[in-house]
Amino acid sequence: MRSYGQFCGLAKALDVVGDRWTLLIVRELLLQDAARYTDLRHGLPGIATNLLAERLREMELAGLVSREQAPPPVATALFRLTPRGRELEPVVRALGAWAGPLMRQWTPDQAFRSRWLALPVEFYLTDRTPARPPVTIQVHTGDEPMLIETVLGAVKARPGSAPDADAVLTGPPHLVMGLLSGRMPLATARAKGLHFRGNFAAVRRLQPKR
Repeated sequence: MRSYGQFCGLAKALDVVGDRWTLLIVRELLLQDAARYTDLRHGLPGIATNLLAERLREMELAGLVSREQAPPPVATALFRLTPRGRELEPVVRALGAWAGPLMRQWTPDQAFRSRWLALPVEFYLTDRTPARPPVTIQVHTGDEPMLIETVLGAVKARPGSAPDADAVLTGPPHLVMGLLSGRMPLATARAKGLHFRGNFAAVRRLQPKR
């Protein structure tokens, strides 16, 4: 692991997490309680196998990741964030919020995994009318369907389908997130290619956290 060789908190932090892919591995492990090596490969399109193995070793040595052998029928190594690794969640949250203006454009050559919706949805959105019955929004973007649900004022996202969802969104990820975050009106999103059906009041329940 390379070092900046500086007695500065930021420099020392970047010594540990500043290498390419490290914080994206943290992202994947925030999305999953435990992940197999193949799960991490799927969630990190573009990473070389040897580089992923190297990064995981470095993160273990730094105390950010633990490895355990799962019992049958899984019978493979599972990776988890340690408590020290989970302390990086506010860092991931802050960087994601800072990147908001960068997320307005998407091109098909940019890789996307549906479950990446979970972090921005859960980090930055809340239910504006939590006393009302919960709503479910089905989202089709990326590699698998996702469900967005209101739960006691919070907003949660998980893989899955609901035939009785209050609203269904289908389209590219930047349009889905633009609509959910309130940055893009429904008419604009539809004009750009988003397909919507259901009750738009369910989508309007979502609002950015203050």
